[in-house]
Amino acid sequence: MTQAHVLLPQDGPPDLMFVLLHGAGADGQQMRPLAEALHRQYPRAALVLPDGFEAHDAVPGGGAGFQWFSEQGDDTLRALRLAAAVPSLIAMVRGLADRFDLAWERVALGGFSQGAILALEALQQEEALAGRVLAFAGAYAYWPQHAPKDVSIHLLHGKDDAELPYAPLLNAARELMALGADITADVLPHVGHELHPQLIERAMEQLRTFIPARLWREAVLTAAEQDKSDPRH
Repeated sequence: MTQAHVLLPQDGPPDLMFVLLHGAGADGQQMRPLAEALHRQYPRAALVLPDGFEAHDAVPGGGAGFQWFSEQGDDTLRALRLAAAVPSLIAMVRGLADRFDLAWERVALGGFSQGAILALEALQQEEALAGRVLAFAGAYAYWPQHAPKDVSIHLLHGKDDAELPYAPLLNAARELMALGADITADVLPHVGHELHPQLIERAMEQLRTFIPARLWREAVLTAAEQDKSDPRH
């Protein structure tokens, strides 16, 4: 497994896990501000900040930091490399979930830029991987073909992002919503391509207030069963 910085609860086993994926040319520490916000809100969570699978190759001879897949070449080649990186991410996330004895619904992925792209594609390829995804300044490399079942997707983007403009992401979000996805999209003004504190705070708010559709369904089914068993009916 790639090197990872792991932050655990001070006592007792974790009841949640967030795997946070950095952008190209960085390392796991780029996600530290998000990890700190998550720790304040979820002190019982395990926070995993892995380094990318490869050394960053944007600079001839090797650059600083890591990447999840190479972005060299044309769009087709980049998309193929992204798809090839997904099985490694799935294996890493499932290995961590097994380590902490957590069901996939108790796992969340967070990603910035290239890390967000990888997280979103992973949920297109493998639904039973994580119950939530926080995608900061990301994109869909492929037009989404289906809505991941029982997964809540939160897209968070800066309106002034010139590297990955927000409009294509919103179009993909509308398509996913039409397909039945459990998805939110927040675009904040005066924010560029960055893991901005305002985006992090908005993500925390979504985690606090957004009730996943699967929980609504479970509540409705429970209420229906209780209604059937009520002797007054």
